[in-house]
Amino acid sequence: QVQLVESGGGLVQPGGSLRLSCTGSGSFKTLNPMGWYRQAPGKQREFVATITSGGSTNYADSVKGRFTISREGTKNTVYLQMNSLKLEDTAVYYCNADVLEYYSGSNHYNDYWGRGTQVTVSS
Repeated sequence: QVQLVESGGGLVQPGGSLRLSCTGSGSFKTLNPMGWYRQAPGKQREFVATITSGGSTNYADSVKGRFTISREGTKNTVYLQMNSLKLEDTAVYYCNADVLEYYSGSNHYNDYWGRGTQVTVSS
């Protein structure tokens, strides 16, 4: 069983910063890519950013230049540094990973999600 556990959410004023973390645990071969998605009240979950094991990154246009995704491979951890936060960044942020597992005699790729961490931007 693979678990992704997020931390670092909270309440911050507009223009402030937060750093989210997500660590994967369990029995698996790789977590690649890892990324972040978010869901605001009344809206669908949307892509925020992803990062591969090689360090290639991809960002949603709405967060480019403000958010930075990074990872520590040895710790199976991905981070999301969020700067210049706006009211519209308020959402539950979910960690996501494509996980390579080995069971039943073969490799399997499965998609896993964390439970989410609340980020609230408010004055």
